[in-house]
Amino acid sequence: MEQLNTFGRYLKKKFKTKVCKIPLGLSGFTCPNIDGTVAKGGCTFCLNDSFSPNLSQNAGKIFLNLKSTSNPILDKQLQEMDEQITRTREMMRTKWGIKKFLVYFQAFTNTYAPFETLKTLYDKALSYEDVVGLSIGTRSDSVTPEVLDYLVELSKTKEIWIEYGIQSIYNETLERINRGHDALNVEQAIKEAKGRGLNVCGHLIFGLPGETQEMMLNSAKAAYEWGIDSVKYHPLYVVKHTLLANEYLQGEFEPISKEEYIDTLIKAIRLKPDYVSIQRITAGIDDDTLLAPQWCSLPKNKMLVYINEALRKEGWVY
Repeated sequence: MEQLNTFGRYLKKKFKTKVCKIPLGLSGFTCPNIDGTVAKGGCTFCLNDSFSPNLSQNAGKIFLNLKSTSNPILDKQLQEMDEQITRTREMMRTKWGIKKFLVYFQAFTNTYAPFETLKTLYDKALSYEDVVGLSIGTRSDSVTPEVLDYLVELSKTKEIWIEYGIQSIYNETLERINRGHDALNVEQAIKEAKGRGLNVCGHLIFGLPGETQEMMLNSAKAAYEWGIDSVKYHPLYVVKHTLLANEYLQGEFEPISKEEYIDTLIKAIRLKPDYVSIQRITAGIDDDTLLAPQWCSLPKNKMLVYINEALRKEGWVY
């Protein structure tokens, strides 16, 4: 059996010990596809403040436009960061003996803010003991040259990753899901980051409305060709209070089946260059917001049993 090149193995080889991500969800961040800069409502599959009263309306806009030296939202973010990093780091140390960490700016668009604000947040995240780097989730239309320059500077001494949501290379799909940019924008962003020597992870969604398996695999091939260093594969699932939920309930698309997802995943991995590591192989949700497909409510370990069975048939170990 051949071991797949997973992100965990990459990090362990580089740092000689297991490294885990600490995911952050900080208030105040938003997305240009939500606040009206690019579009409104966000991607059709995204549960955001257009539908959810739990997210503060226009919090991100306030954050972006606040110019005074006293920034209460930034102060709150720094406090949230401290609480989340401290709590998660101690849990991982106690439960699994983890000694090194990557801080993962996960929720919303984590480069969509004034540069000095981002610099403050990134520097603070890197100041914690045993934090060896950052992984920053963002959109291809929301990264300035100034931010890229700073990430390059950080990468001289830290493990720095930028994560772009590619989702699909088909403009008709991107338009249908209200993505707010085209495929060329993503391609250019990835190549710009790679041209500066940064590590790039690309996110791909299988099962987007109207897409065939051939289209999904073409998106994977293009992402590899653009030069990504790592990949996250996601199935599309439908949650309540989204535009996608409306489409699903009106019978306008059929979610991907477990069997087709696994088949597409295996074929995408076959196409993948060996050097491209895998950061995620599936995703799901285990609460009552899930509408479909029901297999996305399976516990992660159970879903991995099905995936590993298919991988073993290919001679691979995940």
